[in-house]
Amino acid sequence: MNQRLMNKDEMPWGTVVRAGTARELNTGSWRTYVPVTDYENCTHCLRCWIFCPDGAVQVDGGEKKGVSLKYCKGCGICATECPQECIEMKLES
Repeated sequence: MNQRLMNKDEMPWGTVVRAGTARELNTGSWRTYVPVTDYENCTHCLRCWIFCPDGAVQVDGGEKKGVSLKYCKGCGICATECPQECIEMKLES
């Protein structure tokens, strides 16, 4: 297959070039750390959901239910923003 390289003026800005294409990106493959939630202490304030840049926090009925590891890239913003300190970033093994 013979493909020519695009010049800088032909390249799209970023990877998301059409509405809805971010869902096609498996940003979770970039992750080194994974957020682990202590649900016994979680008050479901949803600050983690509000601040997650990837929309990886899963919410149902106003309560945090989990994290989509397909999209979570392990940035730790959720753990930093959690007022209960019930999210711990652990090295993914």
